[in-house]
Amino acid sequence: MTDFNLQNPVFETYVVAATLMILKVVAMSWLTVIRMMQEKGGFRSPEDAKKSPANPAPRDGQVGPNERVDRIRRIQLNDLENIPFFLVAGLLFVTTQPDLALAQWLFYGYVASRLLHFLAYVTAQLHDVRAVFWTIGSLIIIYMAVATLIKALGY
Repeated sequence: MTDFNLQNPVFETYVVAATLMILKVVAMSWLTVIRMMQEKGGFRSPEDAKKSPANPAPRDGQVGPNERVDRIRRIQLNDLENIPFFLVAGLLFVTTQPDLALAQWLFYGYVASRLLHFLAYVTAQLHDVRAVFWTIGSLIIIYMAVATLIKALGY
């Protein structure tokens, strides 16, 4: 059986987790747009504040910082700094042919950590709360990368 086949339950688990993370990253872009429309601000480019069907009543201050919009952007930036490493480390980890239960704990644990990180960030919880969920995800990535390296080196 090849590692990258949906008949491989470890790969299938990875595909589900990776797809959920890809959809989360894409959803953050949509959430940013929704927040900008709700706030009628938080725009980044001057042309965004010009009169248009999407912005029928431009006003001063639409371009520039807006905490509600910027919070979503910070969440997305954090996703973009972390999720690609999960996607790569997880895919490489599949090649080590890990136990299915371990792979499920790692892949779904990562998804859960990122969703909990999102909830903590979007509701403005203390940094310490966010950091716990970020740390769990980061440790999962590190574990998968080190396990893959060890296997690749033949240990």
